[in-house]
Amino acid sequence: MSDTATLAITLADYREARDAADVVALLDAYARDPMGGGEPLCDEVKARLPSDLAANPQAFSLIARLDDRAVGLANCFMGYSTFAAAPLVNIHDLAVLPEARGRGVGKALLAAIEAEALKRGACKVTLEVLSGNPARHLYAREGYGDYQLDPATGHALFWQKRLT
Repeated sequence: MSDTATLAITLADYREARDAADVVALLDAYARDPMGGGEPLCDEVKARLPSDLAANPQAFSLIARLDDRAVGLANCFMGYSTFAAAPLVNIHDLAVLPEARGRGVGKALLAAIEAEALKRGACKVTLEVLSGNPARHLYAREGYGDYQLDPATGHALFWQKRLT
């Protein structure tokens, strides 16, 4: 990729073959990365992902392409803030292929997510990030950070319980 590559970010159409394939390939590349767990997606997930996302009206994905080659992905889901009585957007996955990192792709994806969130009437955008993920510096520069309601009660933590 040259330094004069053209960057385009578009909403994925999960029913369109190219977009569906790019969503799966980019998410699989992210899953294989240490920040995504270091394991490839299983074949069942790859087969179901586009149709499952298409069937979920709360889901949207943005694909970043440099010179028409898919290099970045943001999978997002609409949620709801009860305290603001307004929708919110959660960035569930944000990934940039290693060879495209440092070229502004992540920053452009974040800006596109924010624009889409505003179009959808969202009051905020949320994300989770591992404490060792270098991308957390980009997120901080772009205004993301942990939150607290009252310093005396501490800051928010993101926990999970896997269900089998």
